[in-house]
Amino acid sequence: MSARGVADQAIVFDFAGVLFGWQPAAMLRREVPHLASDEAAAEHWAREIFEGFAGDWLGFDTGHIDADEIVARIARRTGIAPADALRVVQAVPHELQPIAPTVALVERLHAAGHPLFFLSNMPAPYAEHLEREHAFIGCFRDGIYSGRVQLAKPDAAIFRLAAERFGRAPGQLVFLDDVAANVAAAQALGWDALQFRDAAQAEAELRERGWL
Repeated sequence: MSARGVADQAIVFDFAGVLFGWQPAAMLRREVPHLASDEAAAEHWAREIFEGFAGDWLGFDTGHIDADEIVARIARRTGIAPADALRVVQAVPHELQPIAPTVALVERLHAAGHPLFFLSNMPAPYAEHLEREHAFIGCFRDGIYSGRVQLAKPDAAIFRLAAERFGRAPGQLVFLDDVAANVAAAQALGWDALQFRDAAQAEAELRERGWL
């Protein structure tokens, strides 16, 4: 890939698992230890509650159901107490703590003038929390949260919407996401995309591919 000028490139970041840490099993062991009493139980309840971010949780991610409804559905579907379901749902945004090396990468890219955007599967209440708590989100020129557009990755429609909103052709966009299916979906639409493991790996790959 040939080197690009700063003006026509755009780097698009996922949030959870890339810019913010996301360890659901650890969160459950902390928040509902009577359910998640060991690692195996925590992994079990993470699968049951979050459903691989499909099912009910996808409805929450895309703004089709609200926080009260996701709590009710989790309790009904899993049999856990509504108070436990509520505690978990309320704990999620606090679990999303910044990953310092990725934040530093974003701040360096912003300072160098690289256009930065984000594309995140995130319910609207969690998006509002992140925006209140983390000033570095201001490094991004714009971004899309699934909960505000009623679409979610890896649906092609959200990538098409993002390219239009960010004012870039697919070939002018590179996407960093930790989920392989999301990376593949972006690539299928002509974006460059790489699967994020850590900030050092991502920065090295961006340089190798000519984005920096």
